[in-house]
Amino acid sequence: MLWNRGDILKINKLKINSYGKLKEKEIDLEPGINIIYGKNESGKSTLLNFIVDSLYGISKTKNGKEYSNYDKFMPWSGDDFLGRIEYELDNSNKYEVFRDFKKKNPKIFNENKEDISKEFNIDKTKGNEFFYEQTKIDEELFLSTLVVGQQEVKLGNKEQSMLVQKIANLVGTGEDNVSYKKALSRINKRQLDEIGTSKSREKPINILERNIGRLEEEKQNLSKYQNFKYEIEENKNDLKEKIEKLENENNLLKEIKTLEEKEKIENEKINIQENIKKENIEKINSLKQQRKEIERNNSHILANGVDNDRNNKKIEKEKKSLNRKVLILSILVILINILQFILIKNKIINYIVLLTIPSVIIYYFLQKNKLNKITERENKENEKKQNLINNINSEISSLNQQIEILNNNNLEIDNKLQELKNNLNLKINLEKERIKNKYLNIIESFKLEELLNLENIDFKLRVTQEELNNKNIELHKLELDQKNIEPELDNLSKIEEELVNDKEKMLTLQKNNLSFVLAKQVLENAYINMKNSVTPKFTEELSKNISNITNGKYNNIRFNDEEGLIVEIENGDYIPASKLSVGTIDQLYLSLRLSMIEDLSEETMPIILDETFAYFDDERLENVLKYINDKFKNHQVILLTCTNREKDILDKNLISYNNCEL
Repeated sequence: MLWNRGDILKINKLKINSYGKLKEKEIDLEPGINIIYGKNESGKSTLLNFIVDSLYGISKTKNGKEYSNYDKFMPWSGDDFLGRIEYELDNSNKYEVFRDFKKKNPKIFNENKEDISKEFNIDKTKGNEFFYEQTKIDEELFLSTLVVGQQEVKLGNKEQSMLVQKIANLVGTGEDNVSYKKALSRINKRQLDEIGTSKSREKPINILERNIGRLEEEKQNLSKYQNFKYEIEENKNDLKEKIEKLENENNLLKEIKTLEEKEKIENEKINIQENIKKENIEKINSLKQQRKEIERNNSHILANGVDNDRNNKKIEKEKKSLNRKVLILSILVILINILQFILIKNKIINYIVLLTIPSVIIYYFLQKNKLNKITERENKENEKKQNLINNINSEISSLNQQIEILNNNNLEIDNKLQELKNNLNLKINLEKERIKNKYLNIIESFKLEELLNLENIDFKLRVTQEELNNKNIELHKLELDQKNIEPELDNLSKIEEELVNDKEKMLTLQKNNLSFVLAKQVLENAYINMKNSVTPKFTEELSKNISNITNGKYNNIRFNDEEGLIVEIENGDYIPASKLSVGTIDQLYLSLRLSMIEDLSEETMPIILDETFAYFDDERLENVLKYINDKFKNHQVILLTCTNREKDILDKNLISYNNCEL
C-alpha cells in the first residue's frame, strides 16, 4: 500500500545484518501506521532496541540490568554486529546511518551518499550526537515518550495507585516520576538531614555552631600569645636592626683598625729604614772620626812621607864625592909618585907613594861599603816607613770605602723611604676611600665620617663589641621567649585553621541551605506556573483524549493540590482518578503520554508502540486506534504486535496501514 505523506520525520528502511536474534532482515516502513507482526520471541523488542541503538548508539553499561545491550544483542555466532537505518526529516532531507556496533561512532551519509559524520558533535562518552542535534530529543526522552511498551499501560490492582500518581505527576509537574509534594518533602528532609534548623540539636549546622563558639572562645583565650608574639617580633626586628647597625659599625671599625695596623706595619718598615739610615750616619761619623784620628796621629809620617829619590840622590852625591876624592887622591898619588920618581927618585918614597895607592883603594871600598850600608839602612827604613804609610793609607782607604758604602746605602734608603711613604699614602687613601664607599649606603654619612676619623679605634671597638654582645643576648632571650610560646601559637594556629574550616563548612551549609530554599522557591514557582499555564492545557488535552478513547464516557479531568487528579463522571460529580477501573486508568495514562508528543520537538517524531494494547479489550483497542489515526495523522506510527487484532480493527474501519512481518 502506497502512502503520500510528506513533511514528517519518518523511518524509511531498516536493514539488519546481524543484531541479537535478527539476521539479514530488511524492513520498509511508510509514513502512516505500520504494523510489524511477529509471534512471541520472534524479535519485536529486539527490533525496537535496534532502532534506538542505531540512532543513539549501543550501551556497554548495565544500568541496573542483568546485561548491557551490547552483551545482550552481540551475535553468538560471531557474525558481524552491523546494521543500517534510513530516515527522513520534516524538511525531506534523507540520511543513512551505518553502524558497526563494535565501534562507538557510526558512518552518516546524506542522500548523495556523502559521508557527513564529522558535521556533528562527537561526545567522548555518547559518541556522535547526530540524531539529538537534528531533533533535540535525547535517548531518555525518546524512550519515555515516543516509545510505549506493554508494561507501561497494563498494571494490576496493586500498581493502580502508582499509575494514578504518575498521571498526577505528569499533570502537575510535567514528569511522571516527579511529585511536587514528594519532591518538596524530600527537599525538606534533605535540608533537615544535611543542614538542620535552629530548632534541631544534633544536625550539621547545630554541631558546627557549637564547635565554632567553642573555638572562638579558645581563640580569645590564646589571642594574648598572638599579641605577645607580635611584641616579640617587633622587638626582635628592632633588635635585629640595631644589631645590623652595630655589626656594620663593628665591621667598619675592624676594617679601620686593620688599615691602621697595615699603616703601622708600613710605618715600622719606614722607621726601620730610617733607623738603618741613622745607624749608617752614626757609623759614617764614627768612621770619619777614626780617619781623622789616624790622619792626626800619623800626620808627621804622612806629611814627610818617604822620599827615596832624595835619599838616593844624596847617596849618589856622596858616592860621586867619594869617587872624586878617590880619583883626586889617586891622581895626586900618581902625580906625587911621578914627581918623586922624576924629582926625588927615592925608592923608599917611591915605595911609600906606591903603598898609598892600595890605601886609597881600601879607603874607597871602605867608604863605598859604608855608603852602601847607609843606603841599605836608609832603604830598609824607607821601606818600613812606606809600609807604615801604606798601612795608614790602606786603613784610611778602607774607612773611606765604608763611608762611601754607607753613603750609597743611605741614598738607596732615601729612595726607598720616599717610595714607601708615597705608596703608603696612596694605599691608605685608596683603602680609606674603598671603606668609605663600602659603608656609604649602610651607615649614616655623619656617623661614617665620625668613625673614619676616630683617634681611639680600640676603645670604640671594645664599646661597640660589648654593645653588640648585649644586643645579641637580648635577641637570644626574645627567641627563647618566642620558642616558649610556640606550642600555644601552634595550638592557636590549629584552632584558627579549624575555625576557618568550620566557617567554610558553615558557609557551605548556608549556601546549601540557601540552595534548598531557592530550590523550594523554584519548585513552588514552577508548580504554580505549571498549574496556572501548563496544567490547564494538559488537563484540557487529556480531557479531549480520554473523551475520544472512552466514547464520551469521561469528558472532564482536573488537577488540584488536595486530591490530585479528579475525573468528572456522567452525573457531573468529580471522583479521584484512583477510583476508576484499571482499564480506564491505562487509557488515561496512554492518552496523557500521547498528548505530550506534539511538544517534544520541532520535528514530527514517529510513535512506537510495543505490544502496548495486549491487555486492551476490543472496544478500548478500537477506540485507541481510531483516536491514533485521527489525532496523529502527521506522525509515523509503528505498532509491534503478536496478534491480528490491530489489522482486523484497522481493516474494519478502513484505516490504511503498512503491514510487515518478522
